[in-house]
Order: sequence, then C-alpha cells, then structure tokens
Amino acid sequence: MAETILIVEDDPSIRKGLQLNLQVEGYRVLSATDGQEGLRLCMAEAPDLVLLDLMLPRLSGIELIQRLRQNNEKLPVLVLSAKDQEADKVLALSLGADDYITKPFGLAELLARVRAALRRERRQRREQAATHGSRIQLDLAGRRLFIDGIEVETTAREFDLLRFFIQHPGQVFSREQLMRRIWGEDYYGTPRTVDNFIARLRSKIERNPDQPVHLETIRGVGYRYNA
Repeated sequence: MAETILIVEDDPSIRKGLQLNLQVEGYRVLSATDGQEGLRLCMAEAPDLVLLDLMLPRLSGIELIQRLRQNNEKLPVLVLSAKDQEADKVLALSLGADDYITKPFGLAELLARVRAALRRERRQRREQAATHGSRIQLDLAGRRLFIDGIEVETTAREFDLLRFFIQHPGQVFSREQLMRRIWGEDYYGTPRTVDNFIARLRSKIERNPDQPVHLETIRGVGYRYNA
C-alpha cells in the first residue's frame, strides 16, 4: 500500500516537478495550489506526509500548519519556503512543522528528508500497533492479529483495514476514503464492500459485535476507530 504525500504549492513548476519525482519513488501523490484546497484534501484523503509552501493564496502555510495540527498532532509536515529568515523557521517549527527546507533545494536532500520523516512515522505506528491495549494486538511483521493473547485469523484485506484504523485512532473516514486507501484507486467496488469488511472485523475484535466499542459507525459519514 503506497504512502500518500500531499503537496501544497502554488508554483506550477515546483509542484509538477515534485509530483513527478515522488511518483517515481513509488509514492501516491496529491497536489493543491492553495491553502484552502490543501486543507480540504488533507481532511478528505488522510495523507501520510504533507509538503507545503508558506506563501500560499487563500490560506497561508502558517495558518495551514495550525489547522492541520488541530486535527492531527502526528502528521509529518515539511515546509518548503523561499523565506530563509531564522524567525520564519522558528515560527513554522514552533507551530508544528517537522522540518524546514529552504528554496532552492536539492532534490536528493528533499527525498532523503521525506524518507526520514516517513520512517519516523512508520516506527511510531509500529510501536502503537504492537502495544495497542491488552485486548487487540497486531504483529505487523508477521501480519498476525491477537485478541486477548489468542491469534485470530484474518484475510489480507481485513488485516490492512484494521491496521489502517489502529494507525489513525479517533479519525473519521468515509467509505470512499477507505476504499481508496485500502483497495486502491483502480478498484471498482461499492461502499457496501467496506460495510461487509467492517462487520467481519467487528465479529473478530469486539466483545459484542452488535454494540461495537472499537469500530464505531458515525452516522451519515463513515467509521471511526476508538483505541
């Protein structure tokens, strides 16, 4: 499952160059030309990392960082900016940016910083999944699920879906979002597919599947995982 990177950049040459090179590296890439569209895509697509400029129309990069941090404290955010004053860097980092890269930048250095940020995020998610409460534990390397210490068989899709939820606790995802992230852009199923998989997971992880505690239905929106 390819990791998703969101680029928020109003310079078309930089945006297109980044998109092409990140796609070559195997990432799923989304792009926005202003802060408002960047915020909308971030809420809709739940990217694994955000690359953003500070000088954006409609919603500045600084404001976007603040809005993103209100919704997700752990999302890696890397700033790309022509503003090289120390005060700008300090402000962006103090508001929640994970890294600050000054334009013009070298592509090799940028890709290295992206990989480093994603490695840190993967490590945190592995630790979270491995130590998730006393009842539900995922062995990511062995792709095994344990409930109360007893191994429970899952299909590949069930495991990927549960892993995604556990790695994004408290976030609400629509059926369409889950379809794109777990089944992929080219899968032509229906939202009912997600409902069926949720029902199957509930039968395996919930004490009472008819009154789910972990996989909660958010009426009219989708599903939320409660740790």
